[in-house]
Amino acid sequence: MAKKEGIRKLFDNIAPDYDKLNHILSLNIDKGWRKKAVREIADMQKPANVLDVACGTADFTIEIAKKVAPGSKVTGVDISEGMMTIGREKIKKAGLSAELSVADCESLPYRDNTFDRISVGFGVRNFEHLEAGLSEMHRVLVPGGKLVILELSVPSNAFIRWCYKLYFLKILPAIGGLVSGNRSAYEYLPASVLRFPAPAKFIQMMKSAGFAAVEHTSMTFGICRMYVGKKAAL
Repeated sequence: MAKKEGIRKLFDNIAPDYDKLNHILSLNIDKGWRKKAVREIADMQKPANVLDVACGTADFTIEIAKKVAPGSKVTGVDISEGMMTIGREKIKKAGLSAELSVADCESLPYRDNTFDRISVGFGVRNFEHLEAGLSEMHRVLVPGGKLVILELSVPSNAFIRWCYKLYFLKILPAIGGLVSGNRSAYEYLPASVLRFPAPAKFIQMMKSAGFAAVEHTSMTFGICRMYVGKKAAL
């Protein structure tokens, strides 16, 4: 089975419990990370066209929709219809305007130079072909536009890294499996973090995809990192 199809089925299966587990297992720290990223995305005074890639159950999409200027258009895309079904209900309940559509991040169904801002919250590590996904996001971003990526990471401090791996590789799969009934999914999630490129390598990948002025911010001892890149203005 291709990684992409496996990821789609995995997230469809865990969708009903995903939000509850996500916040419990992250001790709700993920909410603070999102707020910092949203400030980078919702920084335009005029209406913006925003794309949230790998939007899942729309936590990031919702926070963006709350903060962007009036008249903005917010679109979320994901390959998991199961996750987005929950996301659409959350958007409706919040009384917000945002659209969610099934789309492949490696072949986005949008024209060149369409979006002012693009976000990815904890989903870029699930791209089957990371370089292709970055290149596609660069293609659909307007000149002068900004990409903001939040992703989990491995802390550089040796002691914190030891604690992190103990929690991520032992405790998280046990709790996730108990609650969701799908332990393998919660074994995949931490393993995908460990496989993700180190910051220096990922920054270079963003630059190779065409992004300029790439910046990187470490949060909570390096457990999460925010990457910001811009498409050169014409």
